[in-house]
Amino acid sequence: MNSDNPAPIVLAPKPSLTYRLVSNLLVFPVFRGLFRGSTEGNERVPVQGPLVVVANHGSHLDPPLLGHALGRPVAFMAKAELFEVPLLGPLIRACGAYPVRRGASDREAIRTATARLQEGWATGVFLDGTRQADGRVNQPLAGAALLSARSGAPLLPVAIVNSHRALGTGRTWPRLVPIQLRIGDLVPPPTGRRRADLDATTAELQRRINALLDQAGPRP
Repeated sequence: MNSDNPAPIVLAPKPSLTYRLVSNLLVFPVFRGLFRGSTEGNERVPVQGPLVVVANHGSHLDPPLLGHALGRPVAFMAKAELFEVPLLGPLIRACGAYPVRRGASDREAIRTATARLQEGWATGVFLDGTRQADGRVNQPLAGAALLSARSGAPLLPVAIVNSHRALGTGRTWPRLVPIQLRIGDLVPPPTGRRRADLDATTAELQRRINALLDQAGPRP
């Protein structure tokens, strides 16, 4: 009889009171009310364990929407200086943000994000790294695939539909168009950390997210 003990399950951190208050009093009224927001595919989100959430990036609305609409908290990197601001610092920390120093190397940022995954967090990554005017994934970076390869966490592709039209680059005031989050099937970690393995997984994530955007229908 095999006496080996199974590996312990890493549970997802429980949402803090501050996180729940921000969700219920700020994010959801804006998302559901002003932008008539909806989500599709929430049953595909693992409820526990490390998870790399990968999405397109069209506007500044994306982090709070992605962080509060999947049914479990999603942590994001934030500039270390923000944590020194009264009220704001404790607020974003309670919502799962973690600091990265200005000028820090990509290697240090990856180590910080990997540590959060090992604690059981879902960690959010925008595949292009910066906002895209058309809201699609155009020039994906391999950071999400590397995080997955280092931690063994699966990747969850998410398409954020219409956020670039609501508050994209160059817009000062939001346009009240419907925003939808479309959640795809899990993608397994890359088979290795070689560049070819990371690039293959990154290309697959790009394909899946853009396909989810296309399922939402043509732009009005």
